[in-house]
Amino acid sequence: MARWQPNATQRLAVAALELFEERGYESTTVIEIAERAGLTKSTFFRHFPDKREVLFGGGTMTGLLVDGIAAAPAGAGPLEAVAHALDVIGREAFTPDRREFGARRQAVIAANPELREREALKGLGLTASMIDALTRRGVPGLTAHVAAELGTLAWKIAYERWSDPTNDEEFGELARRALTEVHTASALC
Repeated sequence: MARWQPNATQRLAVAALELFEERGYESTTVIEIAERAGLTKSTFFRHFPDKREVLFGGGTMTGLLVDGIAAAPAGAGPLEAVAHALDVIGREAFTPDRREFGARRQAVIAANPELREREALKGLGLTASMIDALTRRGVPGLTAHVAAELGTLAWKIAYERWSDPTNDEEFGELARRALTEVHTASALC
């Protein structure tokens, strides 16, 4: 592939996933990922700070989430603002053509403790971003924390369901249903 072709970020993610599947995460280098994508090591580092981050979307998810909460209708409650953000993420990032990638990504992460740790840290960061975005909408602190935690849990459940190759539902639908389920379950506790 020529270096000038578009979608360098996506190409790097696909190349990394392929190499992680073939050789294992630990045995794959940044140089190998860049070469597989038809790019240079410096191009890799313009898009990602390290090889772990290549599977976690950089700051894309955080930006979509924060923007989605901010763009929720003015009268939306905290959970509806979170649901609006999850809809945005579904439309922008978790499209049907990315489903197979998502399933393969999950398998690679599950097989590597360092990647599982990174995924957990990213989840904490996303929760903190939701709390901040909800607080900026005027949601009181404790309510923002609870809504963000429920949103993060719903996201995880929806992503697991969405990345299942036998599933054909859109991420936004799955996320809204999961948000309702976790909200209902929390009321039972």
